[in-house]
Amino acid sequence: MILKNCGEKPVLLFCVLFFFFVGSGWSQSLQDIQNVKVDELSDAQIEQFIRRAESSGMNEAQLEAMARERGMPASEVNKLRQRIQSLRSGAGNRTSSTGRDRQGLREVTGNDYDPNVFDSLRRSDPYFDLSPHQKKIFGFTLFHNKQLDFSPNLNLPTPPQYVLGTGDQLLVDIYGASQMSYDWTVSPEGSVFVPNVGPIEVGGASVEAARSRIKNALQKIYSGLAGANPNTFMQLRVGNIRSIQVTLAGELRKPGSYTLPSFASVFNALFMAGGPNENGSFRNIQIYRGSKLIDEVDIYDFLISGNQEGNIILQDQDLVIVPSFQNRVEIEGPVRRPGLFEIKGNESIQDLIKFAGGFKSEAYKPMITVRRATESQMKVDNVYDRDYESFAVKDGDQYIVGEILKRYENRVQISGAVYRPGEFALREGMSLTELIERAEGLRGDAFRNRATLYRTQEDFTLEILSVDIGAVLDGTAPDLTLKREDILNVPSIYDLKEEFYVKISGEVNRTGVFQYGENMTVGDLIIKAKGFKESATNSVIEIASRVKDDQTGKIAAVNTISVNENLTLREEEKNFKLSPFDHVFVRKSPGFEMEKVAEVEGEVVYPGKFALEKRDERISDVLKRAGGLNQFAYPKGATLIRRTEYYAKDGEENQKLENLESLLRNLDRDSTVENAEAERQLLERLERRVTLIKEEKLKKRESSQEMESFAEDRYTFLEGADSSVMEIAFREQELIGIELEKILEQPGSKYDLILQEGDVISVPKVLQTVRMRGEVLYPTTARYEEVRGFRNYISRAGGFTEEARKGRSYVIYANGDVKRTNKFLFFTFFPKIEPGAEIIVPKKPERTPLSVQAWIGMASSLATLAILVDRLAD
Repeated sequence: MILKNCGEKPVLLFCVLFFFFVGSGWSQSLQDIQNVKVDELSDAQIEQFIRRAESSGMNEAQLEAMARERGMPASEVNKLRQRIQSLRSGAGNRTSSTGRDRQGLREVTGNDYDPNVFDSLRRSDPYFDLSPHQKKIFGFTLFHNKQLDFSPNLNLPTPPQYVLGTGDQLLVDIYGASQMSYDWTVSPEGSVFVPNVGPIEVGGASVEAARSRIKNALQKIYSGLAGANPNTFMQLRVGNIRSIQVTLAGELRKPGSYTLPSFASVFNALFMAGGPNENGSFRNIQIYRGSKLIDEVDIYDFLISGNQEGNIILQDQDLVIVPSFQNRVEIEGPVRRPGLFEIKGNESIQDLIKFAGGFKSEAYKPMITVRRATESQMKVDNVYDRDYESFAVKDGDQYIVGEILKRYENRVQISGAVYRPGEFALREGMSLTELIERAEGLRGDAFRNRATLYRTQEDFTLEILSVDIGAVLDGTAPDLTLKREDILNVPSIYDLKEEFYVKISGEVNRTGVFQYGENMTVGDLIIKAKGFKESATNSVIEIASRVKDDQTGKIAAVNTISVNENLTLREEEKNFKLSPFDHVFVRKSPGFEMEKVAEVEGEVVYPGKFALEKRDERISDVLKRAGGLNQFAYPKGATLIRRTEYYAKDGEENQKLENLESLLRNLDRDSTVENAEAERQLLERLERRVTLIKEEKLKKRESSQEMESFAEDRYTFLEGADSSVMEIAFREQELIGIELEKILEQPGSKYDLILQEGDVISVPKVLQTVRMRGEVLYPTTARYEEVRGFRNYISRAGGFTEEARKGRSYVIYANGDVKRTNKFLFFTFFPKIEPGAEIIVPKKPERTPLSVQAWIGMASSLATLAILVDRLAD
């Protein structure tokens, strides 16, 4: 009913939110609503929240405002809305507000649950409100587990022995030859009124007895119900059940009278009352009916074996009494469930161990220590396993279960250079040789001259024995008899010396450190290094060896040998064996050079890139190969663009990597055609080679980190400098002014510069303009006229500004050259203007005027100086 009604109203969500804000006992939840996790709420709890909210009477606006005020996260609000919609779609059809809904579930009136679950839901420990002593009492947490719902199940089939009473709803269906339905509620007098028949007494009768009485009464109306072959039939069901009043007294957390459904059991009632308190008994709960003791409930039966025979259905005016416990003992140590347990008079230590879940694997089972209070003091007793069944348990006993010793009675160990190191069982008279045999013998790298046997003596001091393993195994030395906890360590020969390696640098495909092997030659190492680079020379290979015991100051012994280019073994190499830690250097061939490229762009006959033929190739040589200038060229504006030291060069490795990757891409065929066998083999080789080069690049990058750190430091040092200066300082390319007309007239002269890798010769078209920039009134670009001079072009830009520094004006020519304004006595000589030139007028530096205080200080200093001079003159 509640979910259904909420779904029909616009306050579907906020009727649930009211749970957080209304009612006594909820103040703590109000403070921490932002910590509530909707995912941790059960469906039953949400239904209870809605039931609580429905009775509030608050409207939608008030509920929404209060939700915002209390800070409930929007994500949790959305989750709550989804949960309610899910409940409505899955369970809404099962809920009915009246008994007339024939498919609905039962309800009970007059019962108000107070779940009060939020404190547990918002904390990780569901028992945070219990003291450590309460948590130790076995069974105490049962009635404080917020995830355990003891609400009675109202949707079970009505038991035939259920006794009807005032308030129960009876649903009667007549079917067959006649069709009729009746909905009756048992009156306070215990009867139901049947039209045309009269009252029928059902109060105090079981469901089965009531069915018989009603059927007999209805035969007066429906004659088909009677006889041996009836054609009319009757079905009796119990709809909404009544509430009963039950009193709970004694050692309870919340004793009192409670209104419960008539299906409620003893556990339901105990849960409502908060369960027994610290002094309450869990094993002797008494149920009185009509002032007579009708049953006793032992909660341990439910907790230990799941037996609920004593969990009987309560009736109206029943009395449940929880007396104080009689015997409570404590067990601690390695048991499954240590804590405080209530023991009956006929139970023993064996029963206590059963309640505690039994011993753990590390428990010492033959004996338990007991601490017991006498009339005047405490005493200790030892109970052995033969007496567990007969030892009398006394209230207040403390039973302590010990642990087995952390020691081994028959263990020996072996470690090091054996095939199967580990722990082994010690047999009587077991020898060192037998232990090695169990470890499947020594490895080939075992150091047979000395092993170490660690022995623990009786006083727990350590004794170390040195053993000649080789002699013992050969029978030339006596064998040793092992003792408990002996440990034999057989070292490896590699544990006793430095790891051997050799190193190779220079013109090989993979530089670095490689494993050393006996009789290793230079050629073997070069093969490990993936062979020579194309740039390598095989005739001059240096080997640097370490020097030992040399008093002359020699650092290394250097030898030079040659190796066949195809790495075939030759006599010189065969006779020279590498030693551990040798460093091999493969030099670069003196005649090897990577191609260098310069570029010519602009107004030449064949612009493009040109490979440099020789080291001293000049501008005129490349221009000649480019076909010379065409008719549109402007030689005076020609510029040479050259890389600076800050240019990120593509080294030899980068170029090789780029070429190989390009080759890989060009080998790919159409997916419908499979590559030939030779192409597949080439693909595999290329992929391996690309991977190798990338590894080498990574290695070099790591080694260059220090240089990068130095560059960063230098950059940090320049941070305070002018940004324009820094921009120039770290520019990757720069312009070099050349005089192309003189270069072409005088090839090989001082004007004809030698080209370098990456140089760009730029030859522009004929230029016809002049630019004016800087401190002029109207920066602009004007048409070049040969008769006009510097001042004339400044005039065309509106003239100088007041901030212009005229004497520092300069001109940048099209070829990159720069000329500044010069002064001689009272004469100013401005640079000559040519096509494509740019006039730059800088700004005067800013000067801060002297303050009044500074003028006063200067005046005071001058006055003092004048007085001093006057005194000296006198």
